[in-house]
Amino acid sequence: MLLRIVKMTFRPEAMETFRAQFAAHKEQIRAFPGCAHLELWQDRQRPEVFFTYSWWQQPEDLENYRQSALFRDLWPRTRALFAAKPEAWSLRGLENVNP
Repeated sequence: MLLRIVKMTFRPEAMETFRAQFAAHKEQIRAFPGCAHLELWQDRQRPEVFFTYSWWQQPEDLENYRQSALFRDLWPRTRALFAAKPEAWSLRGLENVNP
């Protein structure tokens, strides 16, 4: 399992556009092969900062999504709304991994 966290900072006037885009496409992303979970979070202190939190069965599933027509359509439109460069982390759980 791969956990992907993406931090995105939006221009204040673009926040609602992003929320609408996410709402319109979240089920397509959730239905993408290998996507086990997807959530959107908003920072309590800085409302212009959002995080996507997703679980992918395999790293290849995330890469397949990133190469898909869906991602190639959504990401440029999302990126155009940013106030700062996004940050992303790909994590693996260690609770079931032997040292």
